[in-house]
Amino acid sequence: MKILVGSKNPVKIESVREAFSCYFNSIEVSGSEVDSKVSAQPINHETFTGAKNRADELFLRAKEDNLSIDYFVGIEGGIIEEHDQWFALGCICIRNNKGETSFGTSALFPLPSIIVTELLNGKELGHVIDEIANDENTKQKGGAIGYLTNGIINRKELYKQGIISALVTFLHPKLYSK
Repeated sequence: MKILVGSKNPVKIESVREAFSCYFNSIEVSGSEVDSKVSAQPINHETFTGAKNRADELFLRAKEDNLSIDYFVGIEGGIIEEHDQWFALGCICIRNNKGETSFGTSALFPLPSIIVTELLNGKELGHVIDEIANDENTKQKGGAIGYLTNGIINRKELYKQGIISALVTFLHPKLYSK
C-alpha cells in the first residue's frame, strides 16, 4: 500500500506511517510538498480547507503522472475559536485512489492569549513556540503541544490520533455509505 503525504515534514510523515500501520501491513509512506492554498496560519475552517487542498492536489498530481498511490493525506495545523477561547488542532483529510474523502481532527488544546495575539497578527504557531521555547524548528519536533504539555504529548502523537479518526470511514465503508 502506497500513501502520499502533502508535506515533507518528518513529523507529519511519521504520524501517517504510525497511524496506517495500526491497520495495514506493508505500507510505503512518502511526502511531497504541496501548497495548502490557505494562509500560513490557518484560522477556523480554513484549517479543514488547507488539509483538503493538500490531499486533493496530491490526488490530481498522481492522476496526471499516472502514479499508483492508494491514499493521499493532507494535514493542516490551525487554530479555532470556541466559547471565547482559542484552541490549536490538526485537521486531516484522507482521500483514497477512488476519490473518496474523509476528515478527522486531533484533540484540541487551549492556547494562551499571549500566543493567540501573535497568531492573529500573522505569525505562525511554530515560530511563536520557537521564540517562547528558545528553540528552532519545533514544528518538526514536539510542536506547540509538546511545549505546552512539557513533553507528555508531542505533535506526532497528536496528528496520529487525527489520522486514525479520519481512517474510520475507510475501515467501515458499509457504515458510512450514502
